[in-house]
Amino acid sequence: MTGRSRDLGIVVGHLPTGRHNAITDVAGVRVGHHTVRAGDGPLVVGEGPVRTGVTVVEPRPQVWRSPVFAGFHRLNGNGEMTGLHWIRENGQLTTAIGLTNTHSVGVVRDAIVARLHRERGDDELYFHLPVVAETYDGLLSDINGQHVTAAHVDAAFDALSAGPVPEGSVGSGTGMICHEFKGGIGTSSRVVGDHTVGVLVQANHGRRGRLRVNGVPIGERIPTDDVASPFDAVVRSARGSGSIIVLIATDAPLLPHQCERLAQRGALAIGRTGGSGENGSGDLLLAFSTGNDGLPRVGLVEPGPDEIPLRMAGNTVINGLFDAVIDATEEAILNAVVAAETSVGRDGITAHALDHDRLRAAYAG
Repeated sequence: MTGRSRDLGIVVGHLPTGRHNAITDVAGVRVGHHTVRAGDGPLVVGEGPVRTGVTVVEPRPQVWRSPVFAGFHRLNGNGEMTGLHWIRENGQLTTAIGLTNTHSVGVVRDAIVARLHRERGDDELYFHLPVVAETYDGLLSDINGQHVTAAHVDAAFDALSAGPVPEGSVGSGTGMICHEFKGGIGTSSRVVGDHTVGVLVQANHGRRGRLRVNGVPIGERIPTDDVASPFDAVVRSARGSGSIIVLIATDAPLLPHQCERLAQRGALAIGRTGGSGENGSGDLLLAFSTGNDGLPRVGLVEPGPDEIPLRMAGNTVINGLFDAVIDATEEAILNAVVAAETSVGRDGITAHALDHDRLRAAYAG
C-alpha cells in the first residue's frame, strides 16, 4: 500500500506545503534509505527474519565544512540519540544524521565516522560525533542478529536525494509499528512567508485507542478487535512501547535556543496524534537551521575567525514556525502510517497496514 494522507483527502492545518511536501523542501537537505529485508518464519537469532534498515538525513552537503545550528528536546527518554552532549554544549550539528534500529546504533555511528573520514581526509586534526537515533524493530525483526552493516550505511549515503522521500516501510522504518498499525518513515513540510519547515519522523510508537487524525478518534473507530495488533502475539507486551524520532529542518535563520523551541513544539504533534510519551517509548526530537552559512568547521584546531556575523529570525515570525512544525509533524506521522504496507515478520507476527478505505470511512464518521 502506498500513498499519502492528502491523497485520501486528509489535510492537516492551513499552511501551504513545499514542492515535495517533505523535509527535502528545505534547500540543501537530502534523504537516503537502504532497506534490509530477508527471510520468513520462526526467529533464529543471527539468521532472521530481518525487517530493518538505515536512513540518512543530510542537513547540507559536507555539513562538517559548514555546520548548522541545532537544538534538542526529549519528550520521553527511553531511547538513544548519539552526539547530543556536543549539540547542547556547542549548539551545532556537524554531521549527517543516521536512523536505524536500537541494536545497530553503534555500527551506523562508526560507519558515518568512516564515511566522513573518507570525505575529509588526513589533512588536519579533527573529530566526528555523529548523531544516530533509533527505534526498536524487534517485534518484527531479528534485532539481536545485528544485521545492519557499514555497507548498508554507505548504500543509504549513496541514495541521498533532494527529491521526494519514500515513506512507510523503507530504510530504518522497515520494521516499525505505529499505533499498532504498520508504521515507519513519514515526512511533510510547510511554507511560512519566506521560510520552509520540513519534518521527517521514524514512527514506532503509540497505542491504537489513542490514535487521532485531525482530532478524529480513528483508533477508537478501528479498534484492535477489528484489525489485530502485532502486540497481540507477544506475551506481556507493553502496548505503546517503541519510540518516535522527529527531525525538524528549516531555512529560517535560527540560533540554537530557537531550534530547541521548534523541537519542543514537535512534541505537541505527537500528543495531537495520540502519543503520550509512554514509559517504554523514546520520543526524541532534533531541530536544525540551515539559515546561517559560514560557521567554521569544528576540529581540534579551530580555524577562526574570532567573530562570526549571524542572522537571527525575530519573534515576529516564530509563532508561524511553531505552527508549521506542529502541522508538518502531525502530517508526517500520518504519512508514515498511510504509506506503510502490511508486514509479516519473525514468528509470523503481522503488523497490518491502515487500510485506506477504512481510514476514509472512520475519518468521515
